[in-house]
Amino acid sequence: MPWGTIIAFLLPALTFYVALTAYPAFRTLWNSFHKVLPRRTEFVGLLNYEQLVRDEIFWRAVRNTITWACASPLIEVSIALLLAVALYARVPGARFFRIAWFTPVLMSYVVVGILWMWIYNYDWGPVNVALRAIGLGFLAKPWLGDPATALPSLIFVTSWMWVGFNMVVLLAALHSLPRDVIEAAELDNCGWGAKLVFIILPLIRATILNLIVLSFIGKMKIFDLVWITTKGNPLWATETVSTYVYKRAFEWTTFDLGYPSTIAAVWFVIVLTTVLLLTWAFRQRDRLEY
Repeated sequence: MPWGTIIAFLLPALTFYVALTAYPAFRTLWNSFHKVLPRRTEFVGLLNYEQLVRDEIFWRAVRNTITWACASPLIEVSIALLLAVALYARVPGARFFRIAWFTPVLMSYVVVGILWMWIYNYDWGPVNVALRAIGLGFLAKPWLGDPATALPSLIFVTSWMWVGFNMVVLLAALHSLPRDVIEAAELDNCGWGAKLVFIILPLIRATILNLIVLSFIGKMKIFDLVWITTKGNPLWATETVSTYVYKRAFEWTTFDLGYPSTIAAVWFVIVLTTVLLLTWAFRQRDRLEY
């Protein structure tokens, strides 16, 4: 194929990639070594990185984000696996449950955030109303206003939202299993528990691991839900790295884009390194076992 034709096909995609991905990434890295004010830019070297090391709010945001990114994928995939197995076993009403469990995925984070702000409302939210109705009113609390419960409450919301997506992917993986293997297990009087542990899970393990990695990446850059519901409050209990970058760039009165660029650059390296390590670890495990 002539080079002119190749370039003609690649040029539109490369233009969008350079303009919307490569250049912003390079510019962010460049800004991290400067103090970027509205009317002037001043080179500061590693000063922003030295400030970042001493930034307690940043490390609080890192801790919250990593907690979210580690807990939510495990919850999502575990529950999704149970739901997918139930649908695969053709429980009564399977078609209705498939639609009902998948519906939250179709909602935007804005809708989900507003919905769960109502649900968690201290005075008339369904959670506290139900607790009071069954005599557990002492457990009622402002779920998003208490530093001890705000982060777990939001982790639960994202898990509720994305379980349906993981369920559909796992259900597709279950339906693609070799039928002869399943039938052989059934002929040997293999029960559902043994069949799930010794046959189904090993066969769909690659799908499970990929879902965990995808969920981990998504939670490491979580922003929308936090911004709609708590904006990182109370007392930075739900602050994530993404919300902190946004605040330092557009809400704080320093008007300096250099420091938030430093946070973004460091976090990009951390996320990329973690994903590469996870991918390498999973591939090494497959290579050793197979």
